[in-house]
Amino acid sequence: MSGKFPSYEVFAIRYATRDARRPEHFIGGDPHDTPMPMDYFVWLVKGDGRAWAVDTGFTAPVAERRKRRWLRCPSQSLSLLGVDPNAVEDVVITHLHYDHVGNFDNFPRARFHLQEREMAYATGRYMKYGCFAHAYEPDDVLGMVRLNFAGRVDMHDGAVELAPGLTLHPTPGHTAGLQAVRVHTARGWLVLASDSSHYFENMATDRPFPVTLDVGRMLDSFRLVESLAESPDHIIPGHDPLVMQLYAPPRPELEGIAVRLDVAPKGAAPRSPHAARPVRPI
Repeated sequence: MSGKFPSYEVFAIRYATRDARRPEHFIGGDPHDTPMPMDYFVWLVKGDGRAWAVDTGFTAPVAERRKRRWLRCPSQSLSLLGVDPNAVEDVVITHLHYDHVGNFDNFPRARFHLQEREMAYATGRYMKYGCFAHAYEPDDVLGMVRLNFAGRVDMHDGAVELAPGLTLHPTPGHTAGLQAVRVHTARGWLVLASDSSHYFENMATDRPFPVTLDVGRMLDSFRLVESLAESPDHIIPGHDPLVMQLYAPPRPELEGIAVRLDVAPKGAAPRSPHAARPVRPI
């Protein structure tokens, strides 16, 4: 790869899970009413002497109320990978849904990077409708508002470079201000898609996840994510248990807890026929 950019290490940490079935994960359902569990992740990017947390998960009380199986504290789990959350200076929030922004107060030194459109959406007129509001925790949204008043939120308007080889890209559809994270690694350009695509299969079959503000824009975001990634095997969806099967843990004792994403997967993920596209320059 080009020496212009550092090569980062990238990790996924599985902090919760829930039982679910296939019809729950595709607009229009699915003819096969079989189990399709959902995992919950946060991500970590390390390199060039720095560390960036990507999303902060949800808390144990929220897990109990929403009937999710909470496995571990997502922020404290960073210490398993050699990162103290108290020392993290930058946290990317892909969007403000409850499973991506809880535990923000466990990062006392951090600046939070968020798309301005997401803040506007989460505090705007559509939150009076339960179909949109149910995925947000008001206290988390208010927490981000307070942090903004404290000068600790950078609200971005479009694509932005956080560091050489680390960029944020709006991928709306699921929400108004969802963003994906593009990372330069030793194996090429990797995209943490977050909920741009919950599962590999959503993108591979052009069937969006049902919790969606704008279906057309979600489909456009599928194509954008594909164009940003080195290949389909460089796309990491937001909730697919297959991630834990395709990628190896950084150490044997972290089996089932964390996997390293900057090392090639053990097999190929499902892929879209639209995916053979050139890498888009930054």
